[in-house]
Amino acid sequence: MIDFEFHSPTSLDEAFGLLDQYGDDARVMSGGTALVIMMKQRLAQPGHVIGLRRIPGLASVASDGNGAVRVGALCTQRQMETDPLIRQSLPLVADTYRKVATPRIRNMSTVGGGLVHGDPNQDPPPSLIALGASVVLSSKGGERIVPVEDLFIDYFETDVQPGEILTSVLIPQAPAGSGAVYLKFLPRTADDYATVSVAAIVDADESNNCRDVRIVLGASGVTPIRAKAAEDLLRQRPLTEENIRASAAAVIGEVDPLDDFRGSADYKRQMAEVFTRRAVTQSLAAGR
Repeated sequence: MIDFEFHSPTSLDEAFGLLDQYGDDARVMSGGTALVIMMKQRLAQPGHVIGLRRIPGLASVASDGNGAVRVGALCTQRQMETDPLIRQSLPLVADTYRKVATPRIRNMSTVGGGLVHGDPNQDPPPSLIALGASVVLSSKGGERIVPVEDLFIDYFETDVQPGEILTSVLIPQAPAGSGAVYLKFLPRTADDYATVSVAAIVDADESNNCRDVRIVLGASGVTPIRAKAAEDLLRQRPLTEENIRASAAAVIGEVDPLDDFRGSADYKRQMAEVFTRRAVTQSLAAGR
């Protein structure tokens, strides 16, 4: 690993000052599980690392009073799995974080760090996008709120601008009576990244007609993918097996997976269809 200077500010203002001072030669670190690996592999070579651990107020979980939960960027993934408010108000989120890697990783890795890392193969982004979550990006000039759906720009590239720090995530609850599920296809080991993952939220009325639906796929392109064409084939329509199959088939044209050791692009497209169908079907059943 390259030599670097570690800074441990005790306030956001101090952190912003360090970012101004060192510019492109600085990287922010929260949990460090991604950044340290990138530095060891020389994919990132900052001369200055700014740790956020000593800044108060970035590891809390609280209701915002408007039906959403505000999660501090330094909350660990294990915290998301076990926090009582998350488990009660956002069961999809708790279940998704439970499926991330191993307890050892979840105890170190943070919510904000994972999102800023920009890896499209991570578990949490599809569920957060399906729920309509947003991130709060803070800088010395104020705050900027960006939907998680718009945060991911390209492979390992996000909309976090120079001088900005992701400080919290705002996560709305799913519609009352809706069903939600996160599925990941794991042909290798249980703690691996998914070959394909799908988050689905289905809101159906008493006649089994779809009031609304959200379908988001991970590990299926250079960013998480909102399957809007598939959603349009279900929204305001009966949730029959035929319609669900047609919706899932539409996903094939929306994903753009990469060939890697977890499977070929064609194989991943087929699995995207299969797991979208399963996710929608299970979400429908969960909401009844």
